[in-house]
Amino acid sequence: MKVIVAYSGGLDTSVIVKWVKDVYNAEVIGFCADVGQEEELSGVEEKAIATGATKCYVEDLTEEFARDFIFPMMQANAIYEGNYLLGTSIARPLIGKRLIEIARQEGADAICHGATGKGNDQIRFELTAYALEPNIKVIAPWREWNFTGRMDLVEYAKKNGIPVSTTAKKPYSMDRNLLHISFEGGILEDPWNEFPDEIAVMTKPLSEAADTPEDVIISFEKGIPVAVNGEKLSPANLMRKLNAIGKKHAVGRVDIVENRFVGMKSRGVYETPGGTILHLAHRGLEEITMDREVMHLRDSLVPKYADMVYNGFWYAPEREMLQAAITHSQRYVTGDVRVKLFKGACHVTGRRSEYSLYDEAVASFEGADAYDHKDAAGFIKLNALRLRVRARSKQNEY
Repeated sequence: MKVIVAYSGGLDTSVIVKWVKDVYNAEVIGFCADVGQEEELSGVEEKAIATGATKCYVEDLTEEFARDFIFPMMQANAIYEGNYLLGTSIARPLIGKRLIEIARQEGADAICHGATGKGNDQIRFELTAYALEPNIKVIAPWREWNFTGRMDLVEYAKKNGIPVSTTAKKPYSMDRNLLHISFEGGILEDPWNEFPDEIAVMTKPLSEAADTPEDVIISFEKGIPVAVNGEKLSPANLMRKLNAIGKKHAVGRVDIVENRFVGMKSRGVYETPGGTILHLAHRGLEEITMDREVMHLRDSLVPKYADMVYNGFWYAPEREMLQAAITHSQRYVTGDVRVKLFKGACHVTGRRSEYSLYDEAVASFEGADAYDHKDAAGFIKLNALRLRVRARSKQNEY
């Protein structure tokens, strides 16, 4: 049996390599995806082999992540439950896709992930896997083994000579990528406990934010960001640039209690500086380039789209159908947006586009050539007709 393990080099996956090899009598191949976690990945391959893997793929997926996953999702203005910009959710289908591709390449029988049986990631990985390879076997050790916590893993690692640096549980868990970093568990499990500023990574505390506002201009082509302050950047480098600018101004931190797909509520703190700037700037450009009814229809679908991403249905036909409509809606979302960043806030202060639907002659309070005020009377009366009929009927409640 040959198994492809999603590998990070940390305690959990180091133990998983050895455990899968022994329990399933399997050849284990590791796969470590660089999606912008900013960790030193040199030596990961050697560590996986030392733990029992026959080889380990270590791949930089940051450009694909930004281009094919983050940016299409942001065209939809997707936010889960009004606050969460889906940073962890959107990385999982990419990692799952590469797991399947490597499994095909290696002729593997199964894939394996280290997600727990309580979380959303198990669903995201496995829905992706089954959508792309319906007969693949999935091994999820946290649903199978008898370990109850990380200290059990530490003990197992010691007994089996597995080199791990972790000896005690952190007071929280972290997951970082190009779009955000999440903090969950431990001290954050009590929703009354305040998030400690000292553990923040991608945003400065408000008390340390820059004292001078900063204007940033973001350029879009068909709803996709392509430049910052006139400098054209690759998708991943554009995210890195905005993350650095947003961090300086303490932009993009949210503290929420969300509803997991498995049914429980979970408290998380998310830092998404670049994503927050892009979301607000993109919306600002849409305001002058999108038809009203197209925008309203698209907006009505955003909660459903966000649910699909959060719940792991990236490769489902309903998400692909919506994406096609969203991509079509972005045909004219091309232009520049200026935002002002200051003390945790991001405000749109200017928009311009050659495709703008904003007509100053129509909107202005001055002049009457482009708009006849008298037309409004008939418009209002026609819209009031059913209300007037109801008011004259026995249904009148007022």
